Amino acid sequence: MKKHFRFIIGILVLICGCQRNPIHDEFHPFQSQTWQRFQIIRFQIPVEKSSTSRDLQIYVRFTRDFPYRSLPFHMILRLPSGEERIREYDLPVTSHPGKADENCPKGICEAAFFLKKNLRFTKNGNLEIDLENLIPKIETPGLEGVGIRILKSER
Repeated sequence: MKKHFRFIIGILVLICGCQRNPIHDEFHPFQSQTWQRFQIIRFQIPVEKSSTSRDLQIYVRFTRDFPYRSLPFHMILRLPSGEERIREYDLPVTSHPGKADENCPKGICEAAFFLKKNLRFTKNGNLEIDLENLIPKIETPGLEGVGIRILKSER
């Protein structure tokens, strides 16, 4: 029995040790848990020139009232160097819309994925990120908010 307990503790320590701490984490909450269709969310994040690369992650916090499997959105990314990148994404949110996930504390879940990996900042300045909801309804209910994390790249 002790061997199994030590094995489980070892696995838990390994899993916790693999998580990366964010360099920057910024969250934008929505009033009334609703993202309006033409409401653009802008993040302005100060960054410094670095020889190491960074990963850019988006995350959304949602409730059982979110009625879709995914969240399509449009992103405009402006780097301090003046480079601009534009792209549409479809963030997978839940496989069972309208049902609470047992892994979600107090009925609030989080879904995340990487927008860009191995991004390098060649100048000091502001990283600007504009996000626009692309669900073709005026209001998208069940969204606590959206956030951006900057993490050290794994390699």
